[in-house]
Formats: sequence, C-alpha cells, structure tokens
Amino acid sequence: MWVAAAGVAALLVVAPLLALGVEAMRGSAGLWTHLFQYVLPGALRDTALLLAGVGLLAGIIGAGTAWVVSAYDYPGRRVTEWALLLPLAMPTYVVAYAYLDLLHPVGVVQTSLRWMLGVDSPRDFRLPDIRSMAGCVLLLSSVLYPYVYLTCRALFAAQDASCFDAARTLGVRRRALFWRVALPLARPAIVVGVTLVMLEALNDIGASEFLGVRTLTVSIYATWVTRSDLPGAAQMALAMLAIVSSLGLVEWYARRGRQYVNQIRQARPFSPTRLHGWRAVGALSATTLPILVGFVFPSAYLVSATVERLSEGPVSGVLIAETMTTTVIAAVATLVTTVVGALVAYGRFVRKGTLADVLTRVSSFGYAVPGTVLAIGVLPVLSAFDTGVERAGSLVGASWIIFTLGTGAGLIYACVVRFLTIAVGTVDAGLARVSSTLDDAARTLGAGAGRRLMRLHVPLTRPAVLTAAMLVFVDCMKELPATLLLRPIGVETLATHLYGEAVRGTYESGAIAALLIVAAGLVPVALLSRMSGTRRPGL
Repeated sequence: MWVAAAGVAALLVVAPLLALGVEAMRGSAGLWTHLFQYVLPGALRDTALLLAGVGLLAGIIGAGTAWVVSAYDYPGRRVTEWALLLPLAMPTYVVAYAYLDLLHPVGVVQTSLRWMLGVDSPRDFRLPDIRSMAGCVLLLSSVLYPYVYLTCRALFAAQDASCFDAARTLGVRRRALFWRVALPLARPAIVVGVTLVMLEALNDIGASEFLGVRTLTVSIYATWVTRSDLPGAAQMALAMLAIVSSLGLVEWYARRGRQYVNQIRQARPFSPTRLHGWRAVGALSATTLPILVGFVFPSAYLVSATVERLSEGPVSGVLIAETMTTTVIAAVATLVTTVVGALVAYGRFVRKGTLADVLTRVSSFGYAVPGTVLAIGVLPVLSAFDTGVERAGSLVGASWIIFTLGTGAGLIYACVVRFLTIAVGTVDAGLARVSSTLDDAARTLGAGAGRRLMRLHVPLTRPAVLTAAMLVFVDCMKELPATLLLRPIGVETLATHLYGEAVRGTYESGAIAALLIVAAGLVPVALLSRMSGTRRPGL
C-alpha cells in the first residue's frame, strides 16, 4: 500500500511533463521554424546570460560570506551570521518591484543624490537604468545568494580543523587557506547551492519582466497569454525543461565519483581568527552589504510605502479578499502536499528498496520544474480528467460532469507537484531520527505498519510534518508563475495583485500586498536559521 501511494505521487508529478510533450506535438512544424528564427535565439541568449551572471555572482557572495563568518570573529558577527539568511524572505519579484521605484529617475535615491550634488534636472544627472541585464543579475543575486551561503556555511561548520593545520604545516599562509583548502572542499556545496540559485532564477517571471529581460519564462508567458498559442508555449517549455535537465546533469557530473567525508570521529572545530581595526570593519561591511541590498533597503521601502498608503485611508476590501483567497489556496495546497509527501516518505521508510527510492526521487522532481512549465502541463491533465469522468458517467447511464479547468484545482495541483519535494524531504529527515529499536519493539508486539504509523511515528515526526507544512504554505503564498497562468478568471492573489500594480506602475498601491508576502516569508527564514545552527556560538 505504501509503495502504491508513492507510485501515485510519482504519477502525479510525471503526468504534466508527459502532457507537455503531447501538447507540444500538436503545434505545426512551421511553428518550430518561427520559434527558432525569431523567438528562441533572443530568449535563450538572455536566459543563458542571466543564469551565468546570477550563478557566478550569487556563488561569490554566498561562498565568500560563509567563509568570513566561519573563519573570522569580529564585532557583529553573531548578528550577520543569521541575518545573511533574511533575503530568502524576499521574493525576487518583490525586490524588483521595490527597486524599480527606489531607483527611478525621480525616486528617492536619485532625487537625494541630485540634491546633494546641486543638480536640478534628471536630464543632467541620472544613474544607469536598473531595467537591464546587469540590474536583473544584481537584484536576483542579492536575493538568491543564501542558497549558496546555507550549503557552504554547513560544510565549513562540519569541517575539521586538522585539514587547515596540515595545510599550515606545509607552508600555506592563513590568508591562502580559503583558496587552497576551503574552496576545493566546498566545491560540492557551491555546486548544489548555485544549481538551486539557477533553478530559482529560471523560474522567475516577475523580476525578469519588470526589469526588461526577456527570458524563456517571460517568452512562454507572452506566447500563451498574449498570442493564445498553447502549443507554441509548450514547445518553448520543452526547451526550458532541457535547460533544467542540463543543470541537473552538470550538478551530478561535478560531484561524480568524489567523496568529501571527514574520517575523524572527534572532529575539532576550526577556531575563527579574531579581527581588529580596519580588518574587522571590512569583514563587517562585506557581510552587511548583501543584507542591506537584499533585505533592509527593499523592506524599508515597503514599510514606508505602506505607511503612506494607510495614511490616505483604510485597506480596501478587495485587498482583504485577496489575502483570504491567497490563504485559502495556500492552505488547501499545503494540506494536500503535506499528506502526499508524508505518505511517500513513510512508504520509503517502511519498504526500503530500489523501487521505493526511485519512486521517491521521481516524486521529488517537480521542484526542479519551473512553475510556468508545470502550468502548461497541468492543463491537458485536467482536461483529460474532466473528459474521462464525463465518459465514465455515460457508460453507466449517468450524467457525471465535473469541471476542474477554470477552477483553483489546477493551481493547487501545480503547487502540489512543485513543492512535494519539500514535504518529502522534511518528513523523511524526521523519520530518519526515529530509532530502529522502537520499530523493532513495536513489531515484536504485533503492531503492523499502519498501527506503528498512528501510535509511534506520527507523534515522533509531528514537528517535522509541521515544519514541512509551514515551508510549503509560505512557498505557495509566494508562487507567481503558476498562479498567473492557472488562477480562476477574476480571482487575484497577493502575488498577482502585486504583479498587476507593478505592470501599471502604481507601486505604492501594491506595497501592502508585498509587505504581507515578505512577512509570511520570514517564517521559513527563522526555521532555517534555527535548523542550520547559525545561532550556535563558535566554529
């Protein structure tokens, strides 16, 4: 039964991808020619430049800050150590939304600079336009670098000091330890973190469109919505899926046949060097700047714009309704995702073997698929389901009519597929902490798998299940690409409300929605900070 549940979950994940291929085949051959000549070259170029730039810059920021807080002790280190995770609470489209107004030629930043320089007109002095590839790379990197920081910070925390002592005895200077020892050892962590960064950048649609970068995601959205060409969008989605698969292969190839393990049972922690004077100021500045750019400045803008908006009058009922809609959709998707994820994880726990491992991996593949690609694959699946129910009813002489298309079912389905890996991974980690002796004792008392689940495993894994539910809930609230394409007609969420305000250029009107999204995002950041042990003294 448990393996069957994992098989159903794997089928739910694979079905949209298979449907995507079928939908792409409906397009004419001439459409491929048009895409190759006029659409894909520019979209692939912008996508490649964006992924390369964001991956490189986020990798430098994440690995560099992780090394600074691990290898050095300076005033403010304990604060910056966990505050470096705060940009994770900022969705990429929210940061772009904030900086578009902050760095506008008549915005507060450029206006203040002209005032200090004694310049009156924006024509006489203006900063480079943030709507550019460089601006998009900078803003996305300032938000996504914590993925690299988390993985590198965990690796540096687990590294034994004897490796660095051995390097010192061989003549490596302390300043060169990062390049000669720490960086090679951190290669797997950097590759994993950068891969996650690239996947998130590939999934982005709001920030890229706001900043004028026409990536594959933006092109797919325009092809589907503007031109009403679903087969063409599906064909472009296949190209994006090929990029996702390539990223996964690169990540696997980078760590093939390599093991980075610590053979010493009693590992001695690496003692950080105490910094003083200008060196301490430099370390504090290097770790504070990403926090300011990725979290503090946009958050301050959102708070200021919200206060200004509330001073004009109370919050509209429309925004309250959109908040309720977002909460309900996220809650339903979280419930389904958590239950399915728990079943998959428990099936792997009960029936260990190759089949269970394969089904678990397939069930967790959805997170690597961008929301835009999932949205295109979900539509044919729901259409086939509606048609199948109607035909089944006609066979038995009944009038069974069900409509999942045009309802919230498609959006919930896409969220379940995309975030199932979070639930599976979190619950699986909780089950791994259950001692096998408890299972053996329950089994000798005649308890089957179902009874052990309810009497033993559910109470012991309740914290992990609640953590998974909280993480999935916040991700569902922030999801923009799938929501834009699959939400019912006339229904708006906080993310789509913010997207609409940014498209219209009415930034102050969307500040409240953006602030609510950021406030929700602070919850998983606090959990990550606690689970990663960044508050733990010493290293």
